[in-house]
Amino acid sequence: MDNLHLIQLNEYERPTITEERNRNWVGIGDNNDYYQCLIDAYMDSTTNNAVINGIVNLIYGKGIDATDSSKKPEQYAQMKSLLKPKDLRCVSQDLKILGEASFQITYNKNKISAITYFPRETLRAEKMDEKGNINNYYYAPDWTKVTKNTKLTKFPVFGSGAQNEIYIVKRSLTGFYYYSPADYQTSYAILEKEIADYLINDTQNGFSGTKVVNFNNGVPDREKQLQIKTDVLNKLTGSYGEKVIVAFNNNAESKTTVEDIPLNDAPAHYEYLSTECQTKIMVTHRVTSPLLLGLGSANGFSSNADEIKNATLLFDNIVIKPYQNLIIDALDEILAYNDISLNLYFKTLEPLEFMELDDVVSEEQREEETGIKKEETELEIMASKQIKDKDSDKLLHDALNSLKGEIMNSDEVEMIDIRDVEEDNESEEDWAASMIQLSETVDSKEDGFSTLDKSMYKVRYKYAKGSSRGGESREFCKEMMARTRQGIVYRLEDIDKASRDMNFKAAELPMHNGQNYDLFKFKGGVYCRHKWQQILYKIKKGKETGSKDLDDYKTTKAIPKSYEPKPRGRKQAVKAPVNMPNNGHHPNYKK
Repeated sequence: MDNLHLIQLNEYERPTITEERNRNWVGIGDNNDYYQCLIDAYMDSTTNNAVINGIVNLIYGKGIDATDSSKKPEQYAQMKSLLKPKDLRCVSQDLKILGEASFQITYNKNKISAITYFPRETLRAEKMDEKGNINNYYYAPDWTKVTKNTKLTKFPVFGSGAQNEIYIVKRSLTGFYYYSPADYQTSYAILEKEIADYLINDTQNGFSGTKVVNFNNGVPDREKQLQIKTDVLNKLTGSYGEKVIVAFNNNAESKTTVEDIPLNDAPAHYEYLSTECQTKIMVTHRVTSPLLLGLGSANGFSSNADEIKNATLLFDNIVIKPYQNLIIDALDEILAYNDISLNLYFKTLEPLEFMELDDVVSEEQREEETGIKKEETELEIMASKQIKDKDSDKLLHDALNSLKGEIMNSDEVEMIDIRDVEEDNESEEDWAASMIQLSETVDSKEDGFSTLDKSMYKVRYKYAKGSSRGGESREFCKEMMARTRQGIVYRLEDIDKASRDMNFKAAELPMHNGQNYDLFKFKGGVYCRHKWQQILYKIKKGKETGSKDLDDYKTTKAIPKSYEPKPRGRKQAVKAPVNMPNNGHHPNYKK
């Protein structure tokens, strides 16, 4: 039957580990392509892609945190500086898709200086030594192009003492020492991709049937048959698969005959196959409910809410937490090198009301089990830097005396607008021109004057809530918000003067060991949840009629550069320090 050429469907096989005598590294997969097959199954299958994305999002949650961050603030800050969120997210993704993930550990002066993501699919294990240890991993950007003459980069494993090392995060699996395969199978993901390709191809080709091309002038040798077949397929078929059978016959009487096997009720058949693929893909990923991943479901739960609640608890315990624990165990081992010992956990995306909390006996246990951080008070966070004084109220009052404010006289001015201090705000002049009718008469008041004021408007700032994150405010912020409720506002000059003159230690404002900083940028200091807002006041109508040209009412020169909100502090003024990088630490903060 050498004259017939058939195409076989792909079959799923357990990944094989291959050691060869003439190479130092160990392959995985028949053609050392196991990782690429997993990536293809992730990219080509709609359901597999959605399930994996959903699981990765649940693994990473809102990032990593520590229950003892307030007790060990320096260690916590160091951990945050070593490991960036994007690297942790990539590691979470590789661990799910590939079954393994890798960190690159970089050292500086005998201390770890960075923990970064390294693409796991680019690494292959070195053959173990006589003691059974893997000492190095070989790197290649594309292993399909690696030949015997390719020079590979070698990375030592963690603990070798090299400047750059590799740490592999993986499960322990019986029978697999060099590699740990993914915890799911790709056969149904491959089938779903094949079904989709077939239907797309069938649609694009007008639902045409199978074609037979006969050559009735003799049977050439096998090499010539393959060449003719390739030429015919290139001209007559698309990129999704062969719809043509090429047969070679001695004469027309001996031509190949193909019997059609009609498929009854084809739409229902393909609907069944599609549903079967979706079901089996979720089974292999141990998805307890499709609703967890945004997919439709119908089963025995009394309602969708009940289903999500029960499925969330089960899915978190049997699927998500094992992944998270693998990463946490790896980070514990890595961070210990820098003498960092924290009780790490992943902050969850799950609703708190879905979690069983009856057995949680302490706040730290509650925080770790639920993955929802209890916001410590600012005074607790910076307890080691606060001043212990019996007369703390008087010290705070004295410190706040540096920040002079005022209550605007409603007989003289009228509030027109309020806005956050954004980078792309229009100028104060344009803001006023767009909000105030310029034909009204105005009287300029020299007392309480700011360089941002003009003859027909005044600009002031108020202290406002800038973050919805919970927790108790420090006394300074409580006093400032109390002033705000009284209607007290501030000139930019008032804020700048307080930044130079305030007793920051007495006000218990933690920032760079109690040294002065810019109140306009950093408000109440590290972890503060407040911001500045800009208020526009119109000076009320006087006796004379003024010009419609705003320039006729300017009684000041250009705003001095030192008082312009742009660019000085404009981006930071509207942002609560707790939402800033490193929770609003001073740029010169030393860990």
